[in-house]
This record gives sequence, structure tokens and C-alpha cells, in this order.
Amino acid sequence: MTEVEQLEKKVQGLSAGDLAEFRAWFIAFDSRVWDEQIESDLKAGKLDGLIAEALAEYKAGKAREL
Repeated sequence: MTEVEQLEKKVQGLSAGDLAEFRAWFIAFDSRVWDEQIESDLKAGKLDGLIAEALAEYKAGKAREL
């Protein structure tokens, strides 16, 4: 059994309260990991093309208010 399968089995066995606590923890964890990846990509210049494209569209009047 893989580690992921073991985790799945463990999560399936959690009580409703423990599942809610785990869910809240995982959402915060996943958000933090995502933010760290975005920050890393930004520092590495991986988003430069997207930023330039967005700015060009904005300057060309292709943006609209939300």
C-alpha cells in the first residue's frame, strides 16, 4: 500500500470532528504551499511573461472593472 493510500484510509476513518479539524489544517497548509510556490516563481522570473501580457492588455484598454 502506498503512503497516499495509507493516508486516504486514515482520513476515511476520522471522526466528524477530527475530519473538520484536518480539513481546516489542510486548507491552510495547501494555501501556504501555493503562496510559497507563487513567490518562488515570481522571484525566478517565471511570471514575467504573464505580467507583461496583462500590463499590455491593460494599457491597450482591454481591461474592465469587476
